[in-house]
Amino acid sequence: MRRLLTNVRAVSPGSNLSDAAILIENGRILAVGHSSEIPPTEGDEVIDLAGATVMPGFIDIHTHGANGRDFSDATEDAVRHIAQAKLREGVTTFLPTSITLPREQLEQMMHAAAAYRNHQDAAKTPAVHIEGPYINIDCVGAQNPAYVRAPDIEELLALHAISPVGVVSLAAETEGAIPFIERMTAEGITTSLAHTAATYAQFSCARTAGLTHLTHFCNQMTRLHHREIGVVGAGLLDREVMIELICDTIHLVPDMIRLVFTLKPLEQLMLITDSVAASGLPDGTHVSLGGLDVVVKDRACRLQDGTLAGSTLRLNDALKNVHALTRLPLESLVRTTSLNQAMSLRLPDLGRLEPGAIADLAVLDEDFDVVMTLVDGEVLYDGKVE
Repeated sequence: MRRLLTNVRAVSPGSNLSDAAILIENGRILAVGHSSEIPPTEGDEVIDLAGATVMPGFIDIHTHGANGRDFSDATEDAVRHIAQAKLREGVTTFLPTSITLPREQLEQMMHAAAAYRNHQDAAKTPAVHIEGPYINIDCVGAQNPAYVRAPDIEELLALHAISPVGVVSLAAETEGAIPFIERMTAEGITTSLAHTAATYAQFSCARTAGLTHLTHFCNQMTRLHHREIGVVGAGLLDREVMIELICDTIHLVPDMIRLVFTLKPLEQLMLITDSVAASGLPDGTHVSLGGLDVVVKDRACRLQDGTLAGSTLRLNDALKNVHALTRLPLESLVRTTSLNQAMSLRLPDLGRLEPGAIADLAVLDEDFDVVMTLVDGEVLYDGKVE
């Protein structure tokens, strides 16, 4: 059966089409155009979206949990719970993201991801993001220092054999990091700099070895200084490295968000949530993050000492914040919610509204609230009937 979305504003990289229609068949987009150009035919399921904005489904490459569950719970049910919660953000693809934990627990988490991958019925999980344990112990942030260790090729490849690893975040200055990055690059696994005190020279060595991402830019990385530009300076200077941004106005204040979007090409920016189990829960909620207690207050997740510990951010709200702060058009910003991530993860059929693309779609109202989410052309979240 064909599904026709009518009366929409279709926003894709470089395109913003009002009074549009999107025709879907067999999980893919068959046509996009003005409503008059794509009339319904007998047998079509017609969904009138009353002028809502349709964008390519969001891709969150860095999320630990949501709505009371965390990837470190290490169960298929937990991964499914997060996948269902992500649909309410317009996220159709996500990378369950680990934290610094013992190998045994990481293996359990990978088995949970593999189990969900075999029975995906909400947002899709093509791979996992391993954040830690190969970080600088002096830059742990909300990671548990008890489990920090040197980059271990054998360990990572063993995890990768259980369920695909798409991204691994590490500190470039740790012993063995450069050969580790070289090997991951050869295996097709993206490497990202995180929880690091690297100098610009060390960043450059990592880039030469194959590093292509910076994890939660500006947070737990070497600050910009006029005698040593560090990793923050490297991110602003380099014209190829991809940058993750937590645009909750807490991890990055509004002025920093504006600065990054002024200085950096949009092709290098990726909105993420870095959300934890407390995402979607009210202030006062206490949750565990890798054995560390976290409390939510004023939209922020913090350890008892005040250290930020992930976020409660939803990806649709990140887009709303960036749009309000930069005033950039949605047809430009849409790169940062899906296309850049899709290209980085080598998912060529995602991130655009065009014939042949997979029909993973986020439908937003004028306040950026998600009213519907489609995965492979199927309506998996409908805010009207929730």
